[in-house]
Amino acid sequence: MERHTTLGEFIIQNQKDFPYAKGELSSLLSAIRLAGKMVNQEINKAGLAEIRGKAGQENVQGESQAKLDVLANDMFISTLKDRGEICGLASEELEDFLVFNEEKHKNANYVVLIDPLDGSSNIDVDITVGTIFSIYRRISPVGTPVTIEDFLQPGINQVAAGYLIYGTSTMLVYTTGNGTHGFTFDPGIGSFFLSHPNMKHAESGRIYSINEGNYVHFPQGIKKFIRWTQELNEEENRPFTSRYIGSLVADFHRNMLLGGVYLYPTGTTSPKGKLRLLYECNPMAFLAEQAGGKASDGYGRIMERIPNELHERAPFYCGCTTEVEKIEWFLEQND
Repeated sequence: MERHTTLGEFIIQNQKDFPYAKGELSSLLSAIRLAGKMVNQEINKAGLAEIRGKAGQENVQGESQAKLDVLANDMFISTLKDRGEICGLASEELEDFLVFNEEKHKNANYVVLIDPLDGSSNIDVDITVGTIFSIYRRISPVGTPVTIEDFLQPGINQVAAGYLIYGTSTMLVYTTGNGTHGFTFDPGIGSFFLSHPNMKHAESGRIYSINEGNYVHFPQGIKKFIRWTQELNEEENRPFTSRYIGSLVADFHRNMLLGGVYLYPTGTTSPKGKLRLLYECNPMAFLAEQAGGKASDGYGRIMERIPNELHERAPFYCGCTTEVEKIEWFLEQND
């Protein structure tokens, strides 16, 4: 029986796509793989290890941190820093970016932005959570301390992005601009194996994912889109099915595999949207586009937005192209 390709083997086989990287990108992805395995282990034993619940502190956005938020953040930072391939890191859990200026980092070409534990409010009820990461080449001179401009790059500048999803199985899904590929973790062997090569969004789907509890706060265009999805129209295969987990990684992953669209609009409670442009929207947009889907802020390609601050928020619509374009149409008609 033919053996599946491991993540490490796949990265090496595709090294040719990055002649300028000299193995650095491969090393970075390997570090993310290692940290993900460590976080996965902690999540699986969370109840026994008494690391569920709140940490008793807030992150920079004023949100209560779960204990595993802090643990995952520390694990990814220490693992990525140890490789010496990055000159800086920004995390959703930290107010400012970290500068790595030790000797082994002086020639580093990359920065990483990370959401260490997406959907952490679900931990205590055993619902799927994940990790989201984004990698850029620095734009400041090599050998100098990393600057804020290295992080405030549009999503189109990403060289790699991906997520780990910790669910009934653990998967690592990533892209380097040559398709979106998924790897499933085999805990018996301790390796990730290629299970979902060249993942693809359907052109159109029948699932919409949104927190409808905020309906009263939504823009008129989004309200009309939701009503459109709920109307009976056999020719257009409506009504749709509503599925919302509350973990971006989980909702995105399901919609990519089954066909659907994810929505997090602006509203009176989130006037700029709730999701973070750099840590959540851009990496997921890169993955979606490489899988044949679309990602928008409602009026244009979200990866072309120029960020102004590290924790900037943005409205986000992502998934099957037909439905994302329908959302844009409804918003344009109801401005």
